[in-house]
Amino acid sequence: MLTVSNLGLQYGKRVLFDEVDLKFTVGFCYGVIWANGACKSTFLKLISGELDPTRGHVSLEPNNRMAVLKQNHFEFEEYEVLNTVIMGHREMYDIMVEKNAIYMDPDATEADGLRAADLENQFGEMGGWEAESDAAELLSNMGIKEELHYKQMKELNGPEKVKVLLAQALFGNPDILLLDEPTNDLDARTVTWLADFLADFKNTVIVVSHDRYFLDMVCTHIVDIDFGGIRIFTGNYTFWYESSQLMAQQIANKNKKVDQKRKEMMEFIARFSANASKSRQATSRKKALEKLKLEEIRPSSRKYPFIAFQPDREPGDQILKVSNLSKRDESGRLLFGNVNFTINRGEKIVLLADDAAALSAFYDVLSGASSADSGNIEFGQTITFAYLPNDNSEFFTNEQDQDLINWLRQFSEEKDEQFIRGFLGRMLFSGEEVHKKSSVLSGGEKVRCMLAKSMLHQPNFLLLDEPTNHLDLESITTLNNALRDFKGNMIFTTHDHQMIQTVANRIIEITPNGIIDSLMNFDEYLVAENIRTQREALVGAVA
Repeated sequence: MLTVSNLGLQYGKRVLFDEVDLKFTVGFCYGVIWANGACKSTFLKLISGELDPTRGHVSLEPNNRMAVLKQNHFEFEEYEVLNTVIMGHREMYDIMVEKNAIYMDPDATEADGLRAADLENQFGEMGGWEAESDAAELLSNMGIKEELHYKQMKELNGPEKVKVLLAQALFGNPDILLLDEPTNDLDARTVTWLADFLADFKNTVIVVSHDRYFLDMVCTHIVDIDFGGIRIFTGNYTFWYESSQLMAQQIANKNKKVDQKRKEMMEFIARFSANASKSRQATSRKKALEKLKLEEIRPSSRKYPFIAFQPDREPGDQILKVSNLSKRDESGRLLFGNVNFTINRGEKIVLLADDAAALSAFYDVLSGASSADSGNIEFGQTITFAYLPNDNSEFFTNEQDQDLINWLRQFSEEKDEQFIRGFLGRMLFSGEEVHKKSSVLSGGEKVRCMLAKSMLHQPNFLLLDEPTNHLDLESITTLNNALRDFKGNMIFTTHDHQMIQTVANRIIEITPNGIIDSLMNFDEYLVAENIRTQREALVGAVA
């Protein structure tokens, strides 16, 4: 068990949280969420001991081992991949290195031999004899091929390094597992594997993630950093979100009787508990929900932006036709080719690809920001589109440094300041914040500005390349709802599993040699054998 007692942290006069008392129990998975601007990574650093609190302390039971997902992707560049994973159990790794050094020393003494024998015993008791095979199995399950296991970390690409560091954290069955954004840069299949792994994990997991699907699949409890404190709630993210919203509505409606409020909440809890089987943590969560007290639920102080795309005109019957499209990068590498599809009214397409550069290049071609090497793009005459690129840096250069009012005004036909302030207010820029310079915005603030720009255009077609990047959970949830309710067409790409599952009604995966086009939902697509066969055929084809 991990215990937090009277924990407090402040910087000068700013109190982040105070008088925090928590217990993290064996067998449960805790998802950490935070109100706008709260410091969730700071909380994990306090838990891991990387940061000292202002007051209070964190206690780990004796002989318990804690593993933390490393965020420095270049920390182990000179180490072999397999050894990097085994380093997740540092004591085991150090014993392995010491005993191997003795065996390789031609001048080893009798005392060294006795030391090696003692180390062998310790190594065996820790499960060291299976260390390499266990590490190799973790890597293979994450898609790291066997030929990479004995290479140095510096020879791997970015996503491969992320998987190795995740395997390092999971290695050796730690008693406490701390995961800060573990799904970043992971493909959907690896995320699903990780969710299954954590569902079977018998010890304690504390995870921070923007991925609502992942939080729903693995979490039995939510750790809410809000109101200047930290509290633990039973259930996954969706349960926390919906119950918090319902409680807020009931508090706002002062005409309802207390008994009626209680009845509605209990019916909600019972309904959610009955649906717990959808989660990989179904048994644990159902038992926890049965013990839930109504008083544990409270509304959130979080602020949600207002996102709504209102088309200026309804699209006609001709939406978009793409014919024989192809594009190579500057080195001549084929990014995509033989791309053919037609979009019908009401279709919302999620665009997939193994190569992120191919996706961004495809969006640039669709939007007119660059030209294809071959092929045609025909938008219908009634179509007006808004494009949200993955890289929005060109809109926030120092040369264009303006306050937010003037920045957004340049994209609006209506120049009235109150009108512009209204749009900024929807995106949580209010009061003096509207005078903030566009060049100093955070990544999430820039995306919210780009969303405001897109809403001003009143498009009936959306092109969205990773729109959830840099957004907090509140903004992601609101954007998801807006895209689900949008009446026009769209092509979008995102790593957010729940957004794909709830918004897309068609999937197109592009490769250098053609496309896979499917009307399955995303969950079905990930496990479909015929889709895997098509992908292998296209990837194996000669460009």
